[in-house]
Amino acid sequence: MPQDSTAVIEAVPARRVIRVSGSDARSFLQGMVTNDLARLAEGAVYTAFLSPQGKFLADFFVIPEGDALLLDVAEGIAPGLLKRLTMFKLRADVTLEMTEMPVARGLGTPPEGALADPRHPDLGWRLYGTEGGPEVTDWDALRVALMVPETGPELQPDDSYILEMGFERLNGVDFKKGCYVGQEVTARMKHKTELRKGLARVQIEGEAAPGTEITANGKPAGVLGTQSGDQALAYLRFDRAKGEMTAGSARVTWTP
Repeated sequence: MPQDSTAVIEAVPARRVIRVSGSDARSFLQGMVTNDLARLAEGAVYTAFLSPQGKFLADFFVIPEGDALLLDVAEGIAPGLLKRLTMFKLRADVTLEMTEMPVARGLGTPPEGALADPRHPDLGWRLYGTEGGPEVTDWDALRVALMVPETGPELQPDDSYILEMGFERLNGVDFKKGCYVGQEVTARMKHKTELRKGLARVQIEGEAAPGTEITANGKPAGVLGTQSGDQALAYLRFDRAKGEMTAGSARVTWTP
């Protein structure tokens, strides 16, 4: 991949990188996560780690680094992920360590060593081990436009189900890879005729913080996520998300 001197390399805030090494690293992680790590042959893999009850605990990118793997994860949940994975490794030849590796990203022609963001082509690329500069891209606006949830504003550990949050559309789950933690619940949800709750993009007049309850006719109808201009992400109960809704002092509408 040729170096592009015009590429703008932006630092990704609040990320940590966990290195997974040892002869059992890949097979160990394969049995833990929602995606098939055979896809590493194509580049970065987006995946999640679930509770036995099928609820979201962490989402992250898996990056090949020689015989080791790198996990690019939100800083706030990185220590918990490291602790849980350590508990599961038992006698496997696996070493897990938190690194200080920087994470960068950008749009346009990727620089040497960059890997495409596997969630959506419009999210550009990610680069590891290189310090990025200040943010020049409105990444929240991109996420809202593409309906891409993020840990914190939309994804809450022990509270979210990945199929409701669009992980199938974002290439974050594989239904043919075999067993992983939480696989049975996820498979059952896949074969439901229709999800009754899920991530949506809404119109919003006014402002409200992520996590603000959305109500319709005085009844809880969802939770607001990231806002960008007059649009926002929201987790909705589809049966109640009708007509004009409110989130704090803001007015919210949703068109299925």
